[in-house]
Amino acid sequence: MRKNNKKKIFGGILAAIVILLFMLLPLPYYIESPGGAENISHFIKVDGHRLKKRGQYQLVYVQMQRATPFTYVMHFFKPHTDVLSASEVMGTDTNYQEYSRIQKYYMDSAVANAKYVALQKSHYPARLVYQGIYVMQVQKNSSFKGRLAVGDVVEKVDGKQYTTAAGYQKAVNRGHHGRKLTLTVLHQGKEKQLTGHTVKLGNSKRYGIGIIMSDRLKVKTPVKITANMEAIGGPSAGLMMTLQMYEQLGKHNLLQGRKVGGTGTIAPDGSVGEIGGVDKKVVSCARSGCQIFFAPQEHYPGEKSNYEVAQKTAKEIHTKMKIVPVKSVDDAIAYLKKTA
Repeated sequence: MRKNNKKKIFGGILAAIVILLFMLLPLPYYIESPGGAENISHFIKVDGHRLKKRGQYQLVYVQMQRATPFTYVMHFFKPHTDVLSASEVMGTDTNYQEYSRIQKYYMDSAVANAKYVALQKSHYPARLVYQGIYVMQVQKNSSFKGRLAVGDVVEKVDGKQYTTAAGYQKAVNRGHHGRKLTLTVLHQGKEKQLTGHTVKLGNSKRYGIGIIMSDRLKVKTPVKITANMEAIGGPSAGLMMTLQMYEQLGKHNLLQGRKVGGTGTIAPDGSVGEIGGVDKKVVSCARSGCQIFFAPQEHYPGEKSNYEVAQKTAKEIHTKMKIVPVKSVDDAIAYLKKTA
């Protein structure tokens, strides 16, 4: 009897451990699924321009969680849910803390671009000040590996400052393999100079310093616009932030009581770029009761545009929400005016 009891207790403990591991053991994968949609006016404030009209612009986001054996199995039974490897999400050389910081830098750039575009279109004085480039990732073969950190700002190349990331890329891509160059870098508030050389970039025939970069921007304007995006990162809210700011700055009434969702990056010229996870964002918007969803329409050979994926998803979930293709913020504004 005692032996049987011991076996039962041991078996029970073992079963409990297996269940716990099945439910909680983190795997080297992430589950990407529909997240939510929130009123973007809760995140953005424009001094002296309160939004009193009915209707909402929706900030749409995707949920990303570390996979466990349980959630990995369950994703097969949930439509519009994907599994991504950790390297697909964060890169091969980035930890979670660095990934979170990178997403914040992308959001900072998106906020700056949204402010600039909204102010320009509302005829307020605004100047986009280029402050250098954020270091987002450093390749393993880079001569600056271990000396440049995620979040550092490259201000100059060989003593020269540029006005766009493309300008910096051109400066470091010039010349031959092993060309020496000096970077002026802002690291934790202190300026320093680093000397290194160019390396081969992946499998391409190009050379550079081996970093992934993003613009560091600031908008100079007398109008105070604050965007407290909390833990939300990435560049994909650019379009919707621009529309929210534009609505408040010009005291427009484009919404006319409607709930409007959408996604897409925003560039200083107002063009809208593609993002990932658009199918999940369509699901989130439909669940929140949106009548309109703006989807970027960029065409890349052999790939479906965000708009095409969004249309397909809308049909699959049988939503009456209107999917509207946009290439620029002007397209979105024109559609809202036309249908108001």
